[in-house]
Amino acid sequence: MHDDPQTHPDYTAHYSREATRAPEALDAFWMPFSANRQFKSAPRLMASASGMFYRTVDGREVLDGTGGLWCCNAGHARPRIVQAVQQQIATLDFAPTFQMGHPLPFTLAERLSAIAPGHLNHVFFTNSGSESVDTALKIALAYHRARGEGQRTRLIGREKGYHGVGFGGISVGGLPNNRKFFGSLLPGVDHLRHTLDLQRNAFSRGLPEHGAELADDLERLVLLHDASTIAAVIVEPVAGSAGVVLPPKGYLKRLREICDKHGILLIFDEVITGFGRVGKAFAAQRFDVMPDMITTAKGLTNGCVPMGAVFVSDAIHDAFMHGPGNMIELFHGYTYSGHPLACAAALATLDTYAEEGLFEQAITLEERWADAIHGLRDLPNVIDIRNIGLIGAIELAPRPGAPGTRAYDVFTRCFHEENLLIRVTGDVIALSPPLILTEAHIDRIFRTLAHVIAETA
Repeated sequence: MHDDPQTHPDYTAHYSREATRAPEALDAFWMPFSANRQFKSAPRLMASASGMFYRTVDGREVLDGTGGLWCCNAGHARPRIVQAVQQQIATLDFAPTFQMGHPLPFTLAERLSAIAPGHLNHVFFTNSGSESVDTALKIALAYHRARGEGQRTRLIGREKGYHGVGFGGISVGGLPNNRKFFGSLLPGVDHLRHTLDLQRNAFSRGLPEHGAELADDLERLVLLHDASTIAAVIVEPVAGSAGVVLPPKGYLKRLREICDKHGILLIFDEVITGFGRVGKAFAAQRFDVMPDMITTAKGLTNGCVPMGAVFVSDAIHDAFMHGPGNMIELFHGYTYSGHPLACAAALATLDTYAEEGLFEQAITLEERWADAIHGLRDLPNVIDIRNIGLIGAIELAPRPGAPGTRAYDVFTRCFHEENLLIRVTGDVIALSPPLILTEAHIDRIFRTLAHVIAETA
C-alpha cells in the first residue's frame, strides 16, 4: 500500500525556511573550488532565483551575469521546468537503468540526437561534466580495443584545458592547480600547446585571426609517440575555466584533419558551449567541425538537476554492438544514469529553448554584446577582451606579487555593492549570462563593470 500525500502533514513551509534563511553554522560544509576561510568570513548566500536574478538571504536582488555556473542558460525557475520536475517526483522518483529502464531516457536521447550535429546519434547519460569526460575517454579506449587496435591507449589533452575533476579529466586537463596536488594521474597522457596569444590576438572580436598553425602541434606528438598508440584528442571548442580562450580561425578544422589522417578520435568537451551558448545547439555546429564524441552537462537540464550526456557517433556505437545478444557491450555506467527527475528537467529545458528560440538568442545579441564588452578596452589595467556568442572575458593585468587579487576585488565589489554576479578565474572576469537577457541587461552589466574596474586599483 503506497503512501497517500493527502494523509501527511504539509512540510512546505518548513523546508522553505531551511532553504532561504542564513544557516546557523558554516563549518561542516567543505566548499568546492572555494577559498573556504575567506568565504566564511564574508558569506555570499543565495536564497532564491527567478528569471535573470538571484535573491540573497538578506533580500538583495542580484543580476546573474554567469548563468549560475555556465548552466542556467534559460534563466532561473522557468515554469515548464519547475512543473516537469514537480510532476516527475510525484510520479516516479527513481528507476534503475542497469538491465532495466523507464520511458524518459529513451525519449530524451531521441530528442537530443535530433539536435546533435551529423552522425552523433547515440547518447550515454551521466550526472556531470566530469563524468561525461571520463565516460568519453573510456569509450575511446574501449572502441579501439573492440576494433583490434588495443595498443591505442594514449590520450591527448591541451594546456589550459579543463575537463572536470575525475582522474581522467584532470589527466587530460591542463590547468596546473587542478593537477599538481594529485600525483602522477593517468599514464600515457600528453598535451597540445594552448591557443592563448595576447601578443598577436589581444582584443579580438570573435575568433582570433592568428594561431591555426598551433593545431600542427598534434603532428609533433604523433611523431613523438607514433599515431598507432594514440586513442583520442580532447579539447574544449571554447576553453572556459582557463579564462575564455577562443579557438583561432581554422584551428579546429585543422585538428579534425590531423585526427582523420592518423585514425585518432576527436572529442569536443562542450559542457559550457552546449545548448545555445554560442548561437547553435553545439559549438561543433557553429564552427562547422564534426567531432566523434561530444561531452555535455550544465545547460542540458538548465542546471536544476545534475545530469550529463556523451554524444557518440554511429561508427563508435556500432563497433560495440557485436557478439552474443545477452552480453553487456560496455562495462560502464552510473546508478543515476538517465535519472527520472534529470530526464524530466532536460525534456522541459529543451522545450523551453525551442519555444523561446534561445539557441538563436546568442546570435541575435552577439553584436550588441561584443560592442558592449569591447567598450571597456580603454579602462585601466584591461589587457585583453575576448568574446563569442554570449560568452565574454575581460583580462586584467595582475597586481605585482599578488596575482588574482585585482579581479577578485572587482568580483566582490560587484556582488556586495552593485548587485551583479560575475565570475573570476585568476585575473580574468568571465561572463556567461542566461540567454534570456535583454539589451537593458547587457547595458547594466557593462555599465557596472566599467564603473567598478575603473575604481579598482
